[in-house]
Amino acid sequence: MLKSSDRYRFEGLKSANRLKLDIMWGEMGHVDLPAGAVISVTNVDGAATAWITAQTADESSFSLSAIELPAEDSIALDPEKFDSRIMAAIAKRRDGCLFSARAYSVFDPSTAPGETFITRLRAPARLFVIAPVDRDFVTSGGGARFSVEIKLPEGGSAEANLPDPLGKVRDEWRVKRGTAHAYELGKGQFVQVIDVEGQQCSDFMAMRSSALDAGIERFIDSAVSRTMTRSAYPLPGLHDKFFDQDMRPLLAVRQDTVGRHDTFALACTARGYEERGFPGHLNCSDNISHAFAPYGIQSRRAWPAINFFFNSWIDWQSHHIGADEAWSRPGDYVVMQALTDLVCVSTACPDDVDPINGWNPTDIHVRIYEEDSSITHSVSWRAMPGDEGKLTRHSAFHPRTSKLTSNYQPARDLWMPTQYDATGATEEYWACRNAATVQDMSGLRKFDVVGPDAEELLQHCMTRDVAKLSQHRGFYALLCDERGSVLDDGTLFRLEPTAFRWCCGSDLSAAHLREQAEQLDLNARILSLGHKMPNLAIQGPKSRDILREIVFTQPTRPSLDNLKWFGFTVARLHDRDGPVFMLCRSGFTGELGYEIFCDQNDALEIWDGLMAAGEKHGLVPMGGHALDMLRLEAGLMIAGAEFGPESDALESGLGFAVDFKKPAFLGRAALERNAASPRRKLVGLLLPGNEVPTHGDGVFVGREKVGVVTSGSFSPQLGHAIAMARVAVENAEPGTTLEVGKLDGHMKRLPCNVTSLPFLDPKREKARA
Repeated sequence: MLKSSDRYRFEGLKSANRLKLDIMWGEMGHVDLPAGAVISVTNVDGAATAWITAQTADESSFSLSAIELPAEDSIALDPEKFDSRIMAAIAKRRDGCLFSARAYSVFDPSTAPGETFITRLRAPARLFVIAPVDRDFVTSGGGARFSVEIKLPEGGSAEANLPDPLGKVRDEWRVKRGTAHAYELGKGQFVQVIDVEGQQCSDFMAMRSSALDAGIERFIDSAVSRTMTRSAYPLPGLHDKFFDQDMRPLLAVRQDTVGRHDTFALACTARGYEERGFPGHLNCSDNISHAFAPYGIQSRRAWPAINFFFNSWIDWQSHHIGADEAWSRPGDYVVMQALTDLVCVSTACPDDVDPINGWNPTDIHVRIYEEDSSITHSVSWRAMPGDEGKLTRHSAFHPRTSKLTSNYQPARDLWMPTQYDATGATEEYWACRNAATVQDMSGLRKFDVVGPDAEELLQHCMTRDVAKLSQHRGFYALLCDERGSVLDDGTLFRLEPTAFRWCCGSDLSAAHLREQAEQLDLNARILSLGHKMPNLAIQGPKSRDILREIVFTQPTRPSLDNLKWFGFTVARLHDRDGPVFMLCRSGFTGELGYEIFCDQNDALEIWDGLMAAGEKHGLVPMGGHALDMLRLEAGLMIAGAEFGPESDALESGLGFAVDFKKPAFLGRAALERNAASPRRKLVGLLLPGNEVPTHGDGVFVGREKVGVVTSGSFSPQLGHAIAMARVAVENAEPGTTLEVGKLDGHMKRLPCNVTSLPFLDPKREKARA
């Protein structure tokens, strides 16, 4: 029975970003804290060590002087065991060095997952928490993740919610709730609009200064901006600009930690409040007019504006605009760069009569950065609602891929190439079919599952028989819940008798495995490799020929030519002294292919070695667009399309990865029940034309909807559109004629025929060549 106090539960929304850090393996996190701050470090994975150190305002290096820890137990900081570039730069600015730094080591290999270490700052300082690496993790396993939470001393202000400056601050100020502030922004400068306490909307408008000087008002035009970016609002990336009425770009969005704003509605108006029974209520339109008045800008009763953090949407059936509480958390922000001289205004919306500000208007903080600040394109990503938001970063291969393309899109917390300038998706597709391609796949998640009970845990959670997996072997498997729905898919490799590597698509895998290990009281650790292990896919009929020129294996490891499907070896680049990497016979294209998993410090050397060896074989880099065509032709499924919480593993076309001969596994009972009485089946659809169905399109027999499209693409090899769809079993027989509904589902239909999967190579022999 729920109590009245249980009516709300906010997952992380009320937590300040500034007071939480997630530290991945081989990385470092830092935060400026006052004296008396309590630091809680949780060993999420267990079985790993963390280092804690700090630096006060007058110290040149790093020590324990500001932390309530015994200085006599400090250790020397080894900068080779983590990404120490930021700390080295800080020390250099103060004429110090990392080699004199001291730290305190907490936790050890016996630490259980979830154990916590607590300490306190005795003086104001910048705190550093480090997750050092083991150097042989590629071959024997490793990984760690630490969650750091800070409780400020009583009376701590909202200033702690403000994110660290991103560059050289030219000016900053607080926009008090219910007010507006106008300011000038020079070409090249950056403006950062920060939600101080969370769930607070801020209207923003910018006028082109050159137009004002000519007596003309030219400002952000939402309709033009939406049209030019083909989006509800610009986001960091290729389509990142706000335009004026003359289609001239005014600002480029560089960073956005929320990704939920409004460009359709006006700034709130006096009339709007009057119509709802609140005459005389403060409103943003009047506040904008007053703030703009000193610049000679015409007053308006209703101002168009970009309403940052305003959570709105348009219902596609009724076309009504809806709104609810903002998604922004304390410290969330948007950063834009001025592309010309501007006069801007920012508000702190006074709306307290509906949910948009959580019924409690608060302040907005604005920072202006100099034009020489280096602020990268980033959006925010969280694996779990309560996690610290992580800005998208570049993979270890970015120094090479960025010279070849500017087409990227986020893949979880990494920017991944979609296609390359010199080739494009279609040419990359044919290169994979006829020669070979290399693709950055670092967005995959890698977890090492280790411990005496690791096999028992995986046997309970996986749909395949882990007991049959030999060392140097792997298989494709699923994680299912008790309803038989697929939580995640991936490839499981056995590194050693009690060590496995799970390469998958979601961080939820680790959370699920940890929960099951705890419930079953099993001695197994799930260790996060984070960004320490990037990976490449080398795919195509010539992939083995290319690898023969660069792969060296010891006699105790399987050789390249002896690797069968899903086999792996530990190899080195060129010779016994080259960088080590894990080489797997696997891929997601349906072609002969391999994957390389390596230390991020060796990524560029391995990329260069591959490209040099592959030049005579026609090796080209490939992006995500070509991969999507290849995987669809091969009948390969992805999360969020073919599988998810709305369907079980069998309905998702993944029955081949479910071993009912196993005595037991999570989800088996539900899958056995559903297998006896199936209702839906994943099938292929062949369409005679080039018009591609999209995810979510209905599949019809006459007026009756009998299924839904999960993925669609143009097939270069077949020469027409293809799709995968989940349809009623009564309509799943190959050769059945169906129709894909477009527009409203009924006004336009695309005839199609049902076919079995995969579309090409139905015996799945090509990848075993």
